[in-house]
Amino acid sequence: MPPLTPSPIVDRLRSGSLRPGIVSMEGDVVSLGSGDPDFETPPLVVDAAIEALHDGWTHYGDLNGDPELRAEAALEASRVSGYTYGAEHVLITNGASSGAAAAMAAILSPGDKVLLPDPTYSLFSAAVHMAGAEAVYVPLDHTGHLDLDAIKDALPGCTALILVNPSNPSGAVFSKEELTQLAELTSAHGVIVIADEVCDRFVFDGRSFTSALAIDAWREQLIYCQSFSKSSAMTGWRVGYTVALRPLVDDIRLIHRNTLTSINAVAQRAALVALRARSPWADSMRDVLQDRRDFVVRGLQDVPGITVAVPEGGLFVFPRYNSLRPSLDVIKELAQAGVLARAGREFGPAGEFHIRLSLTAEKDVLGEGVRRIADYFTANHR
Repeated sequence: MPPLTPSPIVDRLRSGSLRPGIVSMEGDVVSLGSGDPDFETPPLVVDAAIEALHDGWTHYGDLNGDPELRAEAALEASRVSGYTYGAEHVLITNGASSGAAAAMAAILSPGDKVLLPDPTYSLFSAAVHMAGAEAVYVPLDHTGHLDLDAIKDALPGCTALILVNPSNPSGAVFSKEELTQLAELTSAHGVIVIADEVCDRFVFDGRSFTSALAIDAWREQLIYCQSFSKSSAMTGWRVGYTVALRPLVDDIRLIHRNTLTSINAVAQRAALVALRARSPWADSMRDVLQDRRDFVVRGLQDVPGITVAVPEGGLFVFPRYNSLRPSLDVIKELAQAGVLARAGREFGPAGEFHIRLSLTAEKDVLGEGVRRIADYFTANHR
């Protein structure tokens, strides 16, 4: 039997995606690579899941998502936006990622161009590749914010723009003024905006957060992706939702139900309780993350060859190192030195010569990881 030939999708992913598989190493290893916070799911949410099991929520559910959860998500989107969304505008997804991937499959054709502020969450560039579209990377400016002039030049001919706010990996929080100006640019070219705001509750130093939902100019062309993973510490539950007006949401719904079918019924009932409670626990989680951010930034500031910007929000610190060694090589050597991180190049060309560190572990673990990173760069990057 002749060897199987991979599909074009597999070929595109192999050539274009740097997302790693699960890294498992034996021995004394500090993991700062995962975006899975160490917070426990709140008891109120866990109890809701247990109750749902006893109440018989163990069967296939609505392919669009639990009707009550969709209605509650529509209320939340309406509260944030000032526009009245209904349950018909909401699709429940397997976390935010499956909603974004279904959205790209719904709106992109081979050869289309998608603008990505660079660096950005690597799953999105992978989804662009799977659709056969072309990623157009536009680096963030020297402050880590949107370079609106460069975006203006790159937007003509683009079908979509993907915006992660707060940024993963840089930690930038894009202001209302930035978003308003960006909306003027995208609207002028009829560009669809896919907005991922899964870390919107983790904004530091008293900053205000402006959701893409609140930008009126985006109403007709916005695909909004949200998740319970971060704000309700439900990463393993895999529940999120996508909000868009028709006909966009109907096209996304068609793709999603023919790939992922229905979402875990019990997890959706638990998410409903979290959403109705408005996730009050997220404020204390944010305070812990801000304290960890300060701790890690202080620890890295005096490391030879390291420059670290202070993240404005999110789950990560994204230090730059003063060396021309590729970040994929650096993280392999760091792993041998006992600390796992993610290569900046994974998140786009502008991420090269950076590493991504997660604030998802307790301070004693973070401290040991920073110490090992300092030892590595002191020894290897003089």
